Amino acid sequence: MANKRQGGLGKAAGRPRPRIKSSHEKVKAGPAASRPRAAARPKPLQAPSAARDRARPPPRKPRASPQSRPDTSASWSVATESARETAASIASAAIDKKAERVQILDVAGKVDYADFLVIMTGRSDRHAQALAQGIEEELKKKGIRPVAVEGLPQGSWVLMDFGEVVVHVFQDEARQLYDIEGLWLDAHRLPAPTPSVPE
Repeated sequence: MANKRQGGLGKAAGRPRPRIKSSHEKVKAGPAASRPRAAARPKPLQAPSAARDRARPPPRKPRASPQSRPDTSASWSVATESARETAASIASAAIDKKAERVQILDVAGKVDYADFLVIMTGRSDRHAQALAQGIEEELKKKGIRPVAVEGLPQGSWVLMDFGEVVVHVFQDEARQLYDIEGLWLDAHRLPAPTPSVPE
């Protein structure tokens, strides 16, 4: 009996005993489980479409260009009514003296020396001088005198300063050279008066 027990114990002693796992020990998993899991990337938060639309700036409305505004209405101008009447009187007097290409530019608020520029062309020195004299005489009847007159002896460019209105009487070559209309492309153009019909 003793031999059998010893033999049995000997066989059992040769084999390793299985390890008993306690409930508080961590169970080791296989090699696949030992790898750390890749952290799940959080999805970028997207605002609802309504909130995105509110966040966007509203589209800008196209601004009306100065040329698109009606020239017949004076609501856009900051010029005085007296300056407007003076400019119209100057243009009318010039047209009566056969001035060519008469233009009235509203520069009120753009410069501090005048509200209107009246530009015209004379055919010669004598014609430019006659235009300047005719304008001066016509406005003198209304009690308006020029502050200064320059360029009368030659007549290629006569400048007349009436305070709120500045008059440029050019000959054609000088008008093209100085190109005042080109400098004031953004200024409003007032319609030139029609020539008076003699009775």
